[in-house]
Amino acid sequence: MREILGRRRRLRFRRKERTARLDAAVAFAAEWNWPVLPGAGLRATTRTATGVACSCPDPDCVVPGAHPYDPGLLAATTDERMVRWWWTRRPDAPVVLATGGTAPCAVSLPAVAGARALAALDATGMRLGPVVATPTRWSILVAPYGLERLGELLYAKDSVPSSLRFHGEGGYLLLPPSVAGTGQVRWERAPLAGSARPWLPDVEAVVDALVEASTSTPGGGSRLAY
Repeated sequence: MREILGRRRRLRFRRKERTARLDAAVAFAAEWNWPVLPGAGLRATTRTATGVACSCPDPDCVVPGAHPYDPGLLAATTDERMVRWWWTRRPDAPVVLATGGTAPCAVSLPAVAGARALAALDATGMRLGPVVATPTRWSILVAPYGLERLGELLYAKDSVPSSLRFHGEGGYLLLPPSVAGTGQVRWERAPLAGSARPWLPDVEAVVDALVEASTSTPGGGSRLAY
Protein backbone atom coordinates (compact mmCIF):
# COMPACT_ATOMS: atom_id res chain seq x y z
CA MET A 1 0.00 0.00 0.00
CA ARG A 2 2.78 2.43 0.92
CA GLU A 3 4.52 1.64 -2.36
CA ILE A 4 1.31 2.43 -4.28
CA LEU A 5 0.81 5.70 -2.40
CA GLY A 6 4.44 6.64 -3.03
CA ARG A 7 4.04 5.96 -6.73
CA ARG A 8 0.92 8.12 -6.87
CA ARG A 9 2.70 10.98 -5.10
CA ARG A 10 5.58 10.78 -7.58
CA LEU A 11 3.15 10.83 -10.50
CA ARG A 12 1.31 13.87 -9.07
CA PHE A 13 4.62 15.64 -8.51
CA ARG A 14 5.72 14.85 -12.06
CA ARG A 15 2.46 16.20 -13.52
CA LYS A 16 2.85 19.34 -11.42
CA GLU A 17 6.41 19.84 -12.70
CA ARG A 18 5.29 19.46 -16.30
CA THR A 19 2.45 21.95 -15.84
CA ALA A 20 4.87 24.40 -14.20
CA ARG A 21 7.23 24.27 -17.22
CA LEU A 22 4.40 24.87 -19.67
CA ASP A 23 3.00 27.76 -17.60
CA ALA A 24 6.46 29.31 -17.24
CA ALA A 25 7.24 29.04 -20.96
CA VAL A 26 3.90 30.63 -21.87
CA ALA A 27 4.43 33.46 -19.36
CA PHE A 28 7.93 34.21 -20.65
CA ALA A 29 6.78 34.29 -24.27
CA ALA A 30 3.29 35.76 -24.15
CA GLU A 31 3.51 38.09 -21.14
CA TRP A 32 7.15 39.22 -21.18
CA ASN A 33 7.88 38.87 -24.90
CA TRP A 34 10.95 36.69 -24.22
CA PRO A 35 11.68 34.28 -27.12
CA VAL A 36 11.89 30.70 -25.83
CA LEU A 37 12.18 27.16 -27.14
CA PRO A 38 12.41 23.66 -25.60
CA GLY A 39 15.91 22.47 -24.74
CA ALA A 40 17.46 19.08 -25.40
CA GLY A 41 16.43 17.64 -22.05
CA LEU A 42 17.68 14.55 -20.25
CA ARG A 43 17.28 10.80 -20.62
CA ALA A 44 17.81 8.07 -18.06
CA THR A 45 20.90 5.91 -18.43
CA THR A 46 22.90 3.43 -16.40
CA ARG A 47 26.20 4.51 -18.00
CA THR A 48 26.77 7.75 -16.12
CA ALA A 49 27.51 8.53 -12.49
CA THR A 50 24.32 10.61 -12.18
CA GLY A 51 22.10 8.15 -14.04
CA VAL A 52 21.09 10.79 -16.61
CA ALA A 53 22.53 11.93 -19.92
CA CYS A 54 21.66 14.48 -22.59
CA SER A 55 18.96 13.44 -25.03
CA CYS A 56 21.01 14.85 -27.94
CA PRO A 57 23.06 12.42 -30.09
CA ASP A 58 26.42 13.45 -28.56
CA PRO A 59 27.39 10.77 -25.99
CA ASP A 60 30.00 13.15 -24.54
CA CYS A 61 27.77 16.23 -24.32
CA VAL A 62 29.38 18.61 -21.80
CA VAL A 63 26.15 20.48 -20.99
CA PRO A 64 23.59 17.66 -20.75
CA GLY A 65 20.04 18.87 -21.11
CA ALA A 66 21.11 22.50 -21.03
CA HIS A 67 21.18 23.49 -24.69
CA PRO A 68 18.94 23.74 -27.77
CA TYR A 69 18.92 20.76 -30.09
CA ASP A 70 15.71 20.11 -32.00
CA PRO A 71 14.44 22.69 -32.76
CA GLY A 72 17.55 24.84 -33.09
CA LEU A 73 18.08 28.19 -31.40
CA LEU A 74 16.76 30.18 -34.38
CA ALA A 75 13.32 28.66 -33.77
CA ALA A 76 12.89 30.59 -30.49
CA THR A 77 9.59 32.43 -30.50
CA THR A 78 7.16 34.51 -28.47
CA ASP A 79 4.15 32.92 -30.20
CA GLU A 80 1.98 31.40 -27.48
CA ARG A 81 0.42 28.79 -29.78
CA MET A 82 3.83 27.50 -30.83
CA VAL A 83 5.04 27.42 -27.23
CA ARG A 84 1.97 25.45 -26.11
CA TRP A 85 2.40 23.03 -29.01
CA TRP A 86 6.03 22.37 -28.09
CA TRP A 87 5.48 21.74 -24.38
CA THR A 88 2.28 19.76 -24.88
CA ARG A 89 4.38 17.29 -26.86
CA ARG A 90 7.53 17.58 -24.74
CA PRO A 91 6.32 18.41 -21.21
CA ASP A 92 9.67 17.52 -19.62
CA ALA A 93 11.70 19.82 -21.87
CA PRO A 94 13.71 22.58 -20.19
CA VAL A 95 12.86 26.19 -21.04
CA VAL A 96 15.59 27.89 -23.07
CA LEU A 97 15.73 31.68 -23.49
CA ALA A 98 17.31 32.97 -26.70
CA THR A 99 19.31 35.94 -25.40
CA GLY A 100 20.04 39.19 -27.21
CA GLY A 101 18.16 41.29 -29.69
CA THR A 102 15.25 42.70 -27.70
CA ALA A 103 15.42 39.81 -25.20
CA PRO A 104 17.38 39.87 -21.93
CA CYS A 105 21.08 39.09 -21.93
CA ALA A 106 22.99 37.68 -18.96
CA VAL A 107 26.36 37.52 -17.27
CA SER A 108 27.09 34.28 -15.42
CA LEU A 109 29.82 33.01 -13.11
CA PRO A 110 30.43 30.11 -10.69
CA ALA A 111 27.92 29.89 -7.85
CA VAL A 112 30.35 30.80 -5.03
CA ALA A 113 31.54 33.87 -6.91
CA GLY A 114 27.93 34.68 -7.79
CA ALA A 115 26.93 34.83 -4.14
CA ARG A 116 29.85 37.20 -3.43
CA ALA A 117 28.93 39.34 -6.43
CA LEU A 118 25.32 39.74 -5.30
CA ALA A 119 26.47 40.68 -1.80
CA ALA A 120 28.83 43.29 -3.28
CA LEU A 121 26.11 44.72 -5.50
CA ASP A 122 23.62 44.81 -2.62
CA ALA A 123 26.19 46.65 -0.47
CA THR A 124 26.35 49.44 -3.05
CA GLY A 125 22.57 49.75 -3.13
CA MET A 126 22.48 48.76 -6.79
CA ARG A 127 19.11 47.69 -8.12
CA LEU A 128 19.17 44.20 -9.60
CA GLY A 129 16.75 42.35 -11.79
CA PRO A 130 16.14 38.59 -11.89
CA VAL A 131 18.99 36.20 -11.07
CA VAL A 132 18.92 32.58 -12.30
CA ALA A 133 20.78 29.94 -10.29
CA THR A 134 21.88 26.35 -10.75
CA PRO A 135 23.98 24.37 -8.25
CA THR A 136 27.10 25.38 -10.21
CA ARG A 137 26.45 28.79 -11.80
CA TRP A 138 24.50 31.99 -11.19
CA SER A 139 23.35 34.26 -14.01
CA ILE A 140 22.40 37.92 -13.59
CA LEU A 141 19.94 39.02 -16.25
CA VAL A 142 20.80 42.38 -17.81
CA ALA A 143 19.32 44.65 -20.46
CA PRO A 144 20.07 43.67 -24.08
CA TYR A 145 23.52 44.61 -25.35
CA GLY A 146 25.36 44.17 -28.64
CA LEU A 147 28.71 42.48 -29.22
CA GLU A 148 30.37 45.79 -30.10
CA ARG A 149 29.23 47.36 -26.86
CA LEU A 150 30.38 44.35 -24.86
CA GLY A 151 33.74 44.35 -26.61
CA GLU A 152 34.36 48.00 -25.75
CA LEU A 153 33.41 47.36 -22.13
CA LEU A 154 35.76 44.39 -21.74
CA TYR A 155 38.60 46.08 -23.64
CA ALA A 156 38.70 48.74 -20.93
CA LYS A 157 39.42 46.06 -18.29
CA ASP A 158 42.96 45.03 -17.35
CA SER A 159 41.83 41.41 -17.19
CA VAL A 160 38.61 39.40 -17.25
CA PRO A 161 38.44 36.01 -15.46
CA SER A 162 37.72 33.06 -17.71
CA SER A 163 34.93 32.03 -15.35
CA LEU A 164 32.72 34.87 -16.58
CA ARG A 165 30.35 33.99 -19.39
CA PHE A 166 28.39 36.48 -21.44
CA HIS A 167 25.05 35.37 -22.85
CA GLY A 168 24.32 37.94 -25.54
CA GLU A 169 23.24 37.98 -29.17
CA GLY A 170 23.08 34.43 -30.49
CA GLY A 171 23.35 32.94 -26.99
CA TYR A 172 20.96 31.14 -24.70
CA LEU A 173 20.18 30.51 -21.05
CA LEU A 174 18.08 27.95 -19.20
CA LEU A 175 15.21 29.43 -17.20
CA PRO A 176 13.33 28.07 -14.17
CA PRO A 177 11.83 25.59 -13.52
CA SER A 178 14.05 23.60 -15.88
CA VAL A 179 16.22 20.66 -14.86
CA ALA A 180 19.62 20.02 -16.48
CA GLY A 181 22.51 17.67 -15.87
CA THR A 182 23.83 19.96 -13.16
CA GLY A 183 20.52 20.01 -11.31
CA GLN A 184 17.49 22.22 -10.76
CA VAL A 185 17.32 25.69 -12.32
CA ARG A 186 15.72 28.19 -9.93
CA TRP A 187 15.31 31.90 -9.24
CA GLU A 188 17.88 33.22 -6.77
CA ARG A 189 16.18 36.59 -7.27
CA ALA A 190 12.75 36.07 -8.76
CA PRO A 191 11.02 38.67 -10.92
CA LEU A 192 8.60 40.78 -8.95
CA ALA A 193 5.18 39.16 -8.82
CA GLY A 194 2.77 40.75 -11.26
CA SER A 195 5.52 42.40 -13.32
CA ALA A 196 4.36 43.37 -16.80
CA ARG A 197 7.98 42.71 -17.81
CA PRO A 198 10.91 42.37 -15.40
CA TRP A 199 13.22 45.36 -15.04
CA LEU A 200 16.84 44.74 -16.07
CA PRO A 201 20.03 46.66 -15.19
CA ASP A 202 22.58 47.74 -17.80
CA VAL A 203 25.53 45.40 -18.28
CA GLU A 204 28.02 48.18 -17.41
CA ALA A 205 26.40 48.58 -14.01
CA VAL A 206 27.29 45.05 -12.92
CA VAL A 207 30.44 43.95 -14.77
CA ASP A 208 32.91 45.69 -12.41
CA ALA A 209 31.49 43.92 -9.36
CA LEU A 210 31.32 40.58 -11.18
CA VAL A 211 34.95 40.80 -12.27
CA GLU A 212 36.08 41.69 -8.76
CA ALA A 213 33.99 38.97 -7.10
CA SER A 214 35.12 36.27 -9.51
CA THR A 215 38.79 37.27 -9.23
CA SER A 216 38.88 37.44 -5.44
CA THR A 217 36.91 34.28 -4.64
CA PRO A 218 39.14 31.79 -2.77
CA GLY A 219 39.39 28.14 -3.66
CA GLY A 220 39.34 28.48 -7.44
CA GLY A 221 36.29 30.71 -7.82
CA SER A 222 37.79 32.27 -10.91
CA ARG A 223 38.12 28.95 -12.72
CA LEU A 224 35.81 28.14 -15.57
CA ALA A 225 33.46 25.54 -14.12
CA TYR A 226 30.03 24.68 -15.50
